Amino acid sequence: MTEFRSGFVAIVGRPNVGKSALLNAFMGQKVTIVSRRPNTTRRNIRGILTDSSTQIVFVDTPGIHRPKSMLGERLNATAVEAAEDVDLQLCVIDATADVGPGDRRVLESAPKSAFVVLNKCDIATPDQIARQLARLSVFDKQEYFPVSARTKRGIPELLASVRAKLVDPIQYYPGDALSDQSESAWVADLVREQLLALLDDELPHSVACRVVEMDDRRVKVEILVERESQKPIVIGRKGENLKRVGSRVRTMLGEGVFLELFVRVESNWQSHEDVLDELGL
Repeated sequence: MTEFRSGFVAIVGRPNVGKSALLNAFMGQKVTIVSRRPNTTRRNIRGILTDSSTQIVFVDTPGIHRPKSMLGERLNATAVEAAEDVDLQLCVIDATADVGPGDRRVLESAPKSAFVVLNKCDIATPDQIARQLARLSVFDKQEYFPVSARTKRGIPELLASVRAKLVDPIQYYPGDALSDQSESAWVADLVREQLLALLDDELPHSVACRVVEMDDRRVKVEILVERESQKPIVIGRKGENLKRVGSRVRTMLGEGVFLELFVRVESNWQSHEDVLDELGL
């Protein structure tokens, strides 16, 4: 009989390299929201992948970046803390972009045992992939994997190598668990994901969502913005944006659930420690 093995694996990298998309690819379903906007992920989100002999607890972390607010500082701290307390780090790099200071910061802080995951290889040319791998080889990490989270290219091979590194005989979560995220946090993130798809570039960082009431049939979500001028933009003409967001999210909540959205101004909330605490950030 094969001995059961498990471990914690952090997915780290700068913003917009596809960390959350990679987690969803590992899981084979959506367990975390995805957006083209930087810093979509604001908390460590665990995806739990269990089979008959292994359990991998993936930790999706906020993108490591140069912070401009208390929120940014907290996101960086959250990512760094998560990366320190795992069995393996996956350093995710964009195959289509230059290796910049943010990538170097991630790679230099990662242990030699880390895996480098070159993502977005479905839209990179073979020459781009070869050049990126050559550049990244100087960081001397344990293994390098060209993959595509979108098409699943390279994902089975990467998963096999991750499983080979698991050594802990303890199963940390029930076999049917997929994530440690609460239902209320998941719903709030779904609302924010749809807002990110609608809003102008300057607004996403200024928006936060939280569930303030929830039962089997009714969910009330508060959308925070930082300035009065942002409130009508989020609401949209005749409430159009909120209607579109609400309609999209309701399809993911199940039949018969009433979703109520409202917008509140919380001036400069990204730099208010008490508000960040309330939001769990």
